Order: sequence, then structure tokens, then C-alpha cells
Amino acid sequence: MAGHSRREFLWETGAGFTGTALTWLLSQSGFFANAAEVSPLAPKKPHFAAKAKSCIFLFMYGGPSQVDTWDPKPMLNKYHGEPMPNLESDPLLKVRKPGTLLGSTRKFKRYGQSGIEVSDLYPHLGERIDDIALVRGTWADSFAHGSGLLQMNTGFIRQGYPSLGSWMAYGLGTENQNLPAFVVLLDHRGGPISGPPNWSSGFMPAAYQGTQFRTAGDPVLFLEPPKGTTREEQRDQLNLLAKLHQLRRPAGPENSELNARIASYELAFRMQTAAPEAVDLSKESEATRKLYGIDDERTEKFGKKCLIARRLIERGVRFVQLYSGGGHGDDNWDAHGNVDKNHEHHCGSTDKPIAGLLDDLKGRGLLDETLIVWAGEFGRTPTSQSRTGRDHSPRGFTTWMAGGGVKGGQVIGATDDFGYAAVEGKVHVHDLHATILHLMGMNHLQLTYFHAGRNMRLTDVHGNVIERLL
Repeated sequence: MAGHSRREFLWETGAGFTGTALTWLLSQSGFFANAAEVSPLAPKKPHFAAKAKSCIFLFMYGGPSQVDTWDPKPMLNKYHGEPMPNLESDPLLKVRKPGTLLGSTRKFKRYGQSGIEVSDLYPHLGERIDDIALVRGTWADSFAHGSGLLQMNTGFIRQGYPSLGSWMAYGLGTENQNLPAFVVLLDHRGGPISGPPNWSSGFMPAAYQGTQFRTAGDPVLFLEPPKGTTREEQRDQLNLLAKLHQLRRPAGPENSELNARIASYELAFRMQTAAPEAVDLSKESEATRKLYGIDDERTEKFGKKCLIARRLIERGVRFVQLYSGGGHGDDNWDAHGNVDKNHEHHCGSTDKPIAGLLDDLKGRGLLDETLIVWAGEFGRTPTSQSRTGRDHSPRGFTTWMAGGGVKGGQVIGATDDFGYAAVEGKVHVHDLHATILHLMGMNHLQLTYFHAGRNMRLTDVHGNVIERLL
């Protein structure tokens, strides 16, 4: 009796004759030689030579206000308290019942040789502005946190698609087979809306999904073996499992999920030693800990994540994503009530650690080969909400990059006079993703995965590399 699936039917029909014929055809084309790769995360050559070998993505969950941080707008202050002009032209904003224009109370100062203006909320990063390329013309598609997060992470506003880190793991593998290719460090206050789909591998094999690490206690939950089980016994169990798996494999076509699960068991076994060492900060000098703000209660938690990120990319991890902000309300950057109070808290907890990360990477000669990305899921309106807060706005906001292959000390794109919508040098999230992949040595048009009848891409059918940023 043939199997229940179409693949099993085709494989077993005619007493196995079809499967035998298919095996011969595939062997002639070299298919099995290509499929013999030991690990799905084995290092792979990029499409072209690139400076960046790894990426650290700093995700400001909740939506930072561009007009209070990176994008000064004198006209907004001049017309404070007046109605938003041309409100009729954006029905999606109008239906959210925006208040009047809300001027920023922040003071902006020119920094570095580039003379770029940065808010007083980010004095430490202001001093490093010559290493940073601000993308003031970024825009996205959704006003909602859930879909906005998904788009910034996966390129789509719907669940079920691989995240940026998964595409990198799929396209490049990882240099260290004892650690995951893609690590996620969440905020101590909780995870973002939509949760794991933000670092999921989607329709790709599970081997490419992000692995959550913790900054206190065991880095990965349930990594330790059951009490009373020795390492030798674990090895024997895994060897038996591998033999049983090999016995099953000739009976039918490959099962990517099962293969990924077997590979994850092996990786977990190796991580029992590698992961605790990677997040152990006890051997870091006091000067280094101070550089990241770990000596200060305000900056300690995010500072630890930044330092762990440096240690992970030093050890060959391909992609590390850090979240600032968790849970709901003012526990993240979602400043509906009081933008000053909210951003003073979140900028204050991230400014020194991120500046320390840039300095530390530079001092170790790692900044040129490490791409740093800073972004939220969208920005905020120039209009008021609850008198002193701001609503969500995907129409125009600021992201930035530094390090591997990025030309720092420049501003790309611009929003209108009030900081609402991108009007010059517009950069969609797809363009941002295309550029990140390019800096890592991958052509976003060529990095594809066959699914649902077509070759899928992180950038779908869109995306252009931001040439000025290179």
C-alpha cells in the first residue's frame, strides 16, 4: 500500500520503480552531492565579497519618535498647537483623530565633522555620528504594532514568512557550529507583539529560526540534561537517534522538519558548553563593563545585551537581534501619553550601551566587519495625543546603520516640514532589507527559497539597494 502523501505515493508506486528511476535521475544531476551537506548552518560563500560578516540589529520596539531624536523640525515648533495641514490627503491618519501639531521640547546639537544634528536624548551617540548613516526617509505600510513589527522583521505584514535573521542563516550559514546562527535577546519586560513569528523561519526549515538567549541565569532554557544523565549517556542517545534516523531515510523523501529537529538536538548538545561561556561576562574588564554602562542601574540591562552581542559575533554568530522595550505601554517606546517621559527613559537606557558597542567594536577592529542596524517598527506623528504624547506613523521615520560597508556621517532622505511623511530619498522597508543583505554580500534578487509554487524573497517583488549608504 502506498503512503498517504503524494510524495510517498510517487515514491512507492509500481513497487518502487518510480522511486528508483527518480533516484537515478537525481544522482545523474548531482542532486545527492549537493544534499550531502552535514549541517544546514555550515558556512556558505556570499554572492560577492563584502566587508560585513555579521549583523547586530538593535530593535526599538514600540516606535521611536523621529522628530524628538534624529530629525529636527523647526517648522513643527513654529506651528505648535495648530491643526495638521493637508489632513484630508491621508484618510488613515484622519480616522485616528490626530490632535494638533506638537512641537518637540528637545534641543538639537550639531556633532562631529559631519555637523549632523542629534537630539539631547542621545548625547553619547551624537558623539559617534560620523560613524552613523541616518536614513531619515524610511517608510513602512502599517499603523499597527503587530503588522509593523512583522514587516520590519520579515518584509511582510502577515505571519508565516522567514525573518531577516533566518534569511541570513539560510544564505550564509554560520562560522561557529557550536552556537546558533541567529540569536535573539529580548527585553527584560517581555517580548514584542506577535512574539516568535518575528524571529521565525516561516516556511523554511526550523534550523534557520532565531534562538532566544537570556542575559541572566541559563542562557537557553532547558539546555541542561536531565538530572543524573551524564554527557556520555547523552552522546549515546544522540548516536542511537542518528542511526534510527538513517534507517528511516531511504524509505521515503526527505523530511526537512525532522532533519532540522535532529540537527537541533546535536546543536543543543554542543551548546551546553559553548552558550554559557559566550554569555559569561565575568571575565570582561571593569573598563569594558563601564563602557557599556553595566555599572549603572539605568543602563545595566541593555548594556549587558550589547556586550553579549559583541561576544556572540566574536564567536562567529551571524545575526544577533536585541530588543529595547517589552510588554505594553511605557514599558516600550509606544509614547501615547507623554513622549518626553517615555523617550527620556528608553533613550537614557540605550544611549551609552549602543555608543559603547560602537566604540568597543571599533577598538577591536570589528566594526568594519560588523553591520549595526537601529530601527523601530515605525515612527510617530508630529501631532499630539493625550496632549503630550504621539501616535504611530509609518509614513516617515528614521533608521540608521553603521559599521560593515556603511559610509557614516551622512543623512539619506528627508521628511516634510513637520516630520510626518518621507518626501525625499524615500526608503521603504524592502529597500532597507535589500541594503542589509547587500552589505552582507548577498543579492536580494538571488537569495530565494522555493515555496508555494514560486521562488520567495525577503523583499518579495520589491526592494532597491541604497547606493548612497555604501
